[in-house]
Amino acid sequence: MSKTLNNQTVEWNQTNWRLLERRVYKLQKRIFKASSRGDLKAVRRLQKTLMRSWSARMLAVRRVTQDNQGKKTAGVDGVKLLSPVQRLAMVKNLELKGKSKPTRRVWIDKPGTDEKRPLGIPTMYDRTLQALVKLALEAEWEARFEPNSYGFRPGRSCHDAIDAIFNAIRHKAKYVLDADIAKCFDRINQGELLRKLNTFPTLRRQINSWLKSGVMDGKQLFPTSEGTPQGGVISPLLANIALHGMEERMKQVAEKLPGDKQNNRNSLSLIRYADDFVIIHKDLTVVQRCKEIISDWLNGMGLELKPSKTRLTHTLSEHNGQDVGFNFLGFHVRQYPVGKYNTGCNSQGKPLGFKTLIKPSKEKLKVHYNRIAKVIDQHKAASQSALIVHLNPIIRGWANYYRTVVDKSLITEEPCEVKVSRTVLKTSGFREGIA
Repeated sequence: MSKTLNNQTVEWNQTNWRLLERRVYKLQKRIFKASSRGDLKAVRRLQKTLMRSWSARMLAVRRVTQDNQGKKTAGVDGVKLLSPVQRLAMVKNLELKGKSKPTRRVWIDKPGTDEKRPLGIPTMYDRTLQALVKLALEAEWEARFEPNSYGFRPGRSCHDAIDAIFNAIRHKAKYVLDADIAKCFDRINQGELLRKLNTFPTLRRQINSWLKSGVMDGKQLFPTSEGTPQGGVISPLLANIALHGMEERMKQVAEKLPGDKQNNRNSLSLIRYADDFVIIHKDLTVVQRCKEIISDWLNGMGLELKPSKTRLTHTLSEHNGQDVGFNFLGFHVRQYPVGKYNTGCNSQGKPLGFKTLIKPSKEKLKVHYNRIAKVIDQHKAASQSALIVHLNPIIRGWANYYRTVVDKSLITEEPCEVKVSRTVLKTSGFREGIA
C-alpha cells in the first residue's frame, strides 16, 4: 500500500504542467473561436470534451488545492491542505452531478468602513469543480464580453480601465456618471442569470445547485434565493455574465442622437470594473438619460444603483456643487486649466486649455499613510533592518500600483499653478507625458 502511495506522490510531483496547460489552452482557443463565429453546437461539444479531459481536471485541482491561498481554508466539510494522493483521487472523482454542499459564511472587514462583508467558502470539492467549469465557460464568454469590461477577466487589470478613461477624456472635457451597484453579488436574479447563461442542461443544473446550495452561518443554514456566493471560484465570472450587455444598451441610446450613428456610439463611453462603472459623454442630458436607462436595465437583473456612491460630475468645471473630477479604482481623475505653454492639444493640433491628470485619490493616500504608521508603531522596539523588511512589501506594492500615473507631489493644490514634469507614463494610453 505504501508503495502505491509513493508512486502516486511521484506521479503528481513529476507532472509536466506546461504540457497540460498547452493542451487545455488549445481546447479553450477552439471554444473561443467557435463562440466568436456563433457555432453553439461546436462550443457545447468542445466544453464537454474539456471538462472530461484529464489535463483540465489536473489543472483545476492544482489551482485550488496547491496554488491558491484558499487551500488552507476549509468549507463546511472541514477539508483543507490535501496531499498529492488526495489530489489525484479528487481528479478521478470530479463529475457534474447537479449537487453541492452549502457554503460556509465568513465575515470580513470592508476596506475604509466599519462594515462587514459576507464571504461564502464552498467545500474543496465544489471549488475544484467550479475551477473546471470556469475553464470551459470563460473561453466561451471571453469571445462575447464587451470591450470596456475589465474586472475579473484574464489579461485585464485596473490600469487598463484607467487607460480607457484617459483615452475617453484626453481631448475633451466631459460629464461623468460615477456609479456603483448596491450589493451586486448578493442580489443578482438567479433565474435571469441562468437564462442569460444559456448552457447545456447538465451544466445548468450544476450551476443552479451552487446558486441554491444555501449558506451556513455558525450552525444555522440560510437559503440563497438570490445572488451568487462571494468566495466561490466561479462567482466573478457569473457576475460578469449577469452584467453583460450594459455597454451595448448605452451605445443604443447614443445611436438615437442626431448625427452619424457610428460617431455617436464612439462619443459615449461606459467603462466597468466588476460592479463599479462610469458613463462619460460631453452632453449632460445624455448622461442623465443614461442614468435612467441603466437603472431600468439593472432592475431586470434584480439590481439597483447605490445612491451614496452614485454622483454626476464634470472633469474640468464644477457641476451642482460637486467636486471636480471623480475617483475610480483608487485613482483620482480630473482635468486642470493651464496656460498655453502647458496645455495639451487635440487630434487637429489645437490647444485644449487644460491638462488631464490622474493621480492617487486622497482616501487611498490616507489609507496608505495609516497602514505604514501602524507598522511603524508595532515595531518600535525592532531593529532598523527588521522594520525595513516589514515596510518594503507595503511600499513596493503601493508604488507598483500607482507608478503609471502622476505623483501627487508633482501637483500643487491650486489648479492654476500646475507644474510641468518630464515624467512619461508607461501605460500605453498615457504617452503624452503628464504635468
